[in-house]
Amino acid sequence: MRFRDILGDERLWAVVYDGEKEDILSQTFSRWMDLDALFDFFEKNAADLASYFRITDISQAVFETVEDAVSLKALLLEVGPDAHLDRFFRPLENSRINEMVLSREKAKGSRRSRHASWLRLYALKFEPDTYLITGGAIKLTRTMEEREHTRKELTRMEQVRDFLLEQGVADLDGFKDTLS
Repeated sequence: MRFRDILGDERLWAVVYDGEKEDILSQTFSRWMDLDALFDFFEKNAADLASYFRITDISQAVFETVEDAVSLKALLLEVGPDAHLDRFFRPLENSRINEMVLSREKAKGSRRSRHASWLRLYALKFEPDTYLITGGAIKLTRTMEEREHTRKELTRMEQVRDFLLEQGVADLDGFKDTLS
């Protein structure tokens, strides 16, 4: 497992998983803009799309996904040095009220006129405004546990968190120490 500084200012990082050339953030955005993969995904998950979002037009879902991905990527990657990443990320558990070491976080795409975004980026929070992206998914159900592709993201997030904790990482300084 390696790590890439996405913005070049040590505030936003992404995991490069073993055997991969690209970081997970780049892979996620590529997946969200791949029309063939999106059509396939929404055809396989048409029941979730219809029941949770009330959308039956797969072409509409693909169009909205690409549009939302472009918007989210621009917002996230074009932030200035004074911008606060905390405005993008929220606790993964909606009921969490206390901070924790390497807390699990999510960032959502923009709210659409008809519904909330189904795009999610998953990250661990080192400290305010400092995150490590562990993955991303299209979430069409109420909870992540309901579908294999979102359960996989939960598992991956926990594996990265466990790895960092085993290395003694509790904050950005500890993380940077493991890099050297």
